[in-house]
Amino acid sequence: MPLGLIALAIGGFGIGLTEFGIMGLLPELARDFAVSEQTAGYLISGYALAVAIGAVLVTAGVSRFDRKRVLLGLMVLFIIGNLLSAIAPTFEAMMLGRVVAALCHGAFFGVGAVVAASLVAPGRQAAAVSMMLGGLTLANVLGVPFGTFLGQHFGWRSTFWAITAIGVVGFVAIAALTPADGARDREGGSLRAEIAGLRSGEVWLSMGLTIFGWGGVFGGFSYIAFTLTRVGGFASATVPWLLILFGLGMCVGNYFGGKSADRRPTGALLVAFGGVVATLVVFALAADVKPVVLVALALLGAFGFAMCPALQTRVMRSAADAPTLASGANVAAFNVGNTLGPWLAGLAIGAGYGFVSPLWVGAGMTALALAALVADTALRQRARNGADGEQADGEQAGGRDEAQAAADDALVCEAV
Repeated sequence: MPLGLIALAIGGFGIGLTEFGIMGLLPELARDFAVSEQTAGYLISGYALAVAIGAVLVTAGVSRFDRKRVLLGLMVLFIIGNLLSAIAPTFEAMMLGRVVAALCHGAFFGVGAVVAASLVAPGRQAAAVSMMLGGLTLANVLGVPFGTFLGQHFGWRSTFWAITAIGVVGFVAIAALTPADGARDREGGSLRAEIAGLRSGEVWLSMGLTIFGWGGVFGGFSYIAFTLTRVGGFASATVPWLLILFGLGMCVGNYFGGKSADRRPTGALLVAFGGVVATLVVFALAADVKPVVLVALALLGAFGFAMCPALQTRVMRSAADAPTLASGANVAAFNVGNTLGPWLAGLAIGAGYGFVSPLWVGAGMTALALAALVADTALRQRARNGADGEQADGEQAGGRDEAQAAADDALVCEAV
């Protein structure tokens, strides 16, 4: 395993902590900055919006530069953003720090995925991407308890000082372990070539699969605490421990999803999408049966994160000549799914369908992605069959022409 992948995973871990570590600190932040908890929540939604914007704009701006230097520059931006958050005297300054840190998020994973794929043989690219995403997966598991523990014992600023230190470790690791030749764009990385790569219909289809496939997972999961307590009958104190099952499932799914996506990329997505739909449907039907809920949480994490390496490598392969901007745009698509899924789930709850409805919304969204993938696969297979048939007809026609020519030659010879 290339050591550069470990460096990328460390950077991904720090960035993931920035995203998730704040969630348990909102009450303290609201109190210290004298704002409502709803206003404090903008530190999360504002971060997500900046990630989506930065994933495209920042990636486009750096596409012509050496990728290793880009990653190092993004880590510097990450360090600055978290340092601003750690010393922020006002809520506005805190928001600025969050936005600065978020701008590097999408570009880091977009460029990092291309770098990770370049460090290994072609048949192991999805596994390499899953290794980089492993840092983000671990941050999903540890982010909230990590941030909450530090914040409760040493003050919320300690969380951002710790994340800043992790950013420094990530910078040093990337500088030392990521080879420059593995991070250089073979085609020169021109912005024109990168934008041209986005014109492919296959790229847009891949991003659509990301939005609805992953959006279904996030939509089903976003109100999971209410589903567990109001429907499942679990005590509130047990929710963090139950969510560990989801996080462990994510780790398993990320590992095996990367390996299976290298062998059969479309098959891996079909299994992941189908697994998410089936899990959410069973979860919705048996949300008050505790053993089923426990298994469903683990499976939702496993199938949900199994799709991530396959989705990211699919869009990169769809824009093979200029994958950097497409990779960054797909990170933005993940965040669009993060926004769309919970919004639709919230509408369902607001319409009075209860706290099981997010599970049905999530199943419906991922089912749309599954249907689109099945249709696209069928069309491609039909096109291949048609091409093979035309080739066979051409060979038969060529054989008949050669036979006719031989017969004509024989007649000519007899006439002479």
